[in-house]
This record gives sequence, structure tokens and C-alpha cells, in this order.
Amino acid sequence: MQDAAPPDYKVLYEQSALEVLYLKQQLLQLQKMVFGSRQERFVPADANPNQLSLDMQAEAVAACSVTEAQKISYTKTNVTVEQKPLQHPGRMKLQENLRREVIIIEPAADITGCKRMGEEITEVLEYQPGELYVKQYRRIKYAKPGGEGVLIGELPARPLEKAMAGPGLLAQVVIDKYADHLPLYRQMQRFERNGIKLPYSTLADWVSATCMLIAPLYEALKAEVLQSNYLHADETPIKVLDKDKKGETHRGYYWVYHNSIQKLVLFDYREGRSREGPSEILKNFTGYLQTDGYNAYDIFDGQNQIRHIHCMAHARRMFNDALDNDKSRAGYAMEQIQHLYAIERRCGQEGLSYAQIKQARQQEAVPVLTALGKWMKEQYMQVLPKSAIGKALAYSIERWDKLCRYTEDGMLNIDNNPVENSIRPVAIGRKNYLFAGSHEAAKRSAMLYSLIGTCKLHAIEPFAWLKNVLEKIPAHPINRVKELLPHYSH
Repeated sequence: MQDAAPPDYKVLYEQSALEVLYLKQQLLQLQKMVFGSRQERFVPADANPNQLSLDMQAEAVAACSVTEAQKISYTKTNVTVEQKPLQHPGRMKLQENLRREVIIIEPAADITGCKRMGEEITEVLEYQPGELYVKQYRRIKYAKPGGEGVLIGELPARPLEKAMAGPGLLAQVVIDKYADHLPLYRQMQRFERNGIKLPYSTLADWVSATCMLIAPLYEALKAEVLQSNYLHADETPIKVLDKDKKGETHRGYYWVYHNSIQKLVLFDYREGRSREGPSEILKNFTGYLQTDGYNAYDIFDGQNQIRHIHCMAHARRMFNDALDNDKSRAGYAMEQIQHLYAIERRCGQEGLSYAQIKQARQQEAVPVLTALGKWMKEQYMQVLPKSAIGKALAYSIERWDKLCRYTEDGMLNIDNNPVENSIRPVAIGRKNYLFAGSHEAAKRSAMLYSLIGTCKLHAIEPFAWLKNVLEKIPAHPINRVKELLPHYSH
């Protein structure tokens, strides 16, 4: 019987070193998540002479100070500095449309024999809590001649016939929770401080009934969002109480679809994160779909009616996370991506049309993308696959075609940031009310996040919009409910 071959200690050492490196990177990433800044701004440490640069002398920039602004003009040979005093903007002027409560203050001294010469006006912005009041409808009754019956005026239609709350109060409760993230129990405490005791169950019933009333609006918004030819998609978790899970919450998901052209957003609640959610809701969608790299969206890759594109911000984030691992390679990739974003920023500042944006991308961005894609493949062969830089390169190489597709049409965005911005209020809400009370409550929340989110995208004050809708919708024709959507009502 032959003796076993001795272990190859060199191989074991190399494997252990790789494992230690991998664990160190994981620990560093975890420390960043827990203690680090979320800032991802990148400034190259050294200027690359082969890249474009501003030919401005550092001394001219350093000459500017906080107390003295200077206009700098320069050419390739010299710099001239024109000094100009900095104008202080002064105190913020209060809006003219605010109600003024005028208080006249006379001098305390005797003014006998004095002649009035003018006045000095000082304005202070003040606040008093919102007012709860009662609308009392008094319907006068009349007896018809000859005992033929009684005449009485009709009550105006109310959003919730059996509830004592009017449209303004219902709108305020909903907006406080879903726009300002104030849980119902805190609203209940606030009402009690103002002398009104409203049980938590009453507030919850009002929100539920309001959602049932405006459900046709949500369906109309969904239809309009899905009729577009360009959508962003993303998903975010939400904890949900589930009667079948004792002592723990269920992890559900809001799938969010954002139309950045018409400024519409749709939240769709699903109990899981599987591909059935987007597959079902987008079954009739035709056009561009922009997502992150989550593999549930890969189901759309083989569909002719959907052109799948990816998010450059996610690719950039991977390289940002790899800076501590390989600053040279990660920094170079981020510099090139900065050039791409500079092109986008210039197109936006110049107000270019979609056709002009496409032309600029083809002329300026495509050469950068082509060179960067080639460079990534070359570098990947020289790095450890499990290292942070290896993972960053692999992520982009695998998705490079989809990352470059934004150059095909001027209406497309370079990244998925519009939908991520729409999701941020949900993250704030999660910290305040922690979980949804049921799967049905999560669906109602998705409805309200959709309508309020669309208000925000169109700079519409959500309370005023919802109060107006609740006043009109009881008598509004169902086949014209689309007219009440935020982007049609202003």
C-alpha cells in the first residue's frame, strides 16, 4: 500500500491567502455599510495627461476666498483675475400670499407734538396648529300645501357616507401617513392633544375606505403607466404581518415601475421577489425596460417586444466599492464613467432634443464605451475573480451590451436613478411604521405611494389634490375617472 502524497504546502498557502483577502474585503465592505458614508463622489487623485483637462493655473483658483469673489478669465497661455465684491443675498423674503397679522407698536414715550415720519416693518414667520372644526348642515324642512308632503334640501355627496370625517380630514390622515410618514398611532396621539379622541381602529378604517374609494384611480394610473414605451423598474422590501406566521413578519416586495418621460410611478405589491411579479404586470408591455442586474429581470431578454437595458450607476457603484482593493483599476474605470456622465450633464444643460442627444452619444459616448469595454476584458484576465475589482469587472463585462444600449435613443437614461428616487420615501416610511398590518394593507399602501408619488413628480401639493378628488369622486362618472389623476387635474 503506497503512502499518501505529501500536501502541496505552496498551493495550500496560496488558497489560504486568497481566502484571507476575500474575507478582508467582505469585512471592509460590511464596515462601510455600518459605519461609513454613503457618499460615492469620486475625484481622481492625479490628473491623467492623456485625458481632457481644463488649462487653468492652480494659483488663479487658489486666489479666490470666501469674502472676495473673483471673475477668472483664461486662455492657454495666461490667466487674468478681475476682482468683484461678493453680494450677500440678504434675508429671505416671505411670500406675499401669506396672511399678514398686522401689529401696530407705538413708542412708549410721550409723542405729544411729534410728527409721524414713517415706519419700520419687521416680519416674523409664525405658525399655529391646524384647526379641527365641525361642518354643521342644517336642512330646512317645508310642509307642502294641502298636506302633500315635505320638502327638504339634499345633503351634498360625501366620500364616506357613514363616517363623520369630511374630505379634508380624510386627506390629511392619508397624507400624514404616506407622504409625511407619520404612523396612525402618532396621529391618534396628536388628535388627543387637541381634545379629540379618535380610536386607532377608526383611523385605520378611514384609510381603508378611502383606498377603496380611489381604487379606480389606481387602475387608471396603472393602465397609463403600462402604455408607455419606456419604463424603469426596481423593487424594495416591506415587512408584513402574516396570520400564518406566528411571531415573525413576512418579507414582501413593492415592485416599482417609473415612466420618466411622462413622470408617472406605479407601485405593485407582491408577496415575493420572484419573476412572476414583473412577468405578470408587464405581459403586454412593449418598449425599453431599464433595471439593475437582478436576475429576475432576465426573463425579458428573450422577448422581442421588450428591449432590456441596464443601469450604469450600479456598475459604477461596484468600482467605487473596489477602490480599496485596486485603486488604479477601479479609479480608471470610474474616470471613464465620469466622462459618460459629463456628456449626459452637458446634453441636459443645453436642452438638447432626443435626436440631438442620440447624436451626441454616438459621437462622444460610444467611443468611450467601446474602449472601456475592451479595457475591462483585458484587465479581468489579470485580477483575482473573487476580489472586489474582479467582481466589479465581471459585473460590467457580463452586462456590457445592456449597459451601452442607452445610446440607442435620446429618450433613454444612462441609469436607473429616476425609479430609485421614487422608492426613497418608502425607506423613510419603513423606519417609522416598521411593517404593514396585512397583505391587503400593503396593497393599499402601494396604491397611495403610486398616486402621491405621481403628485410629487409633477410638483403637485398632494393634500390639495387628494381633498379635491375626495370631494368629486362620489359623483364622478366612472368612465371619466382618468380626469382625476394628478397630471390631468392641474
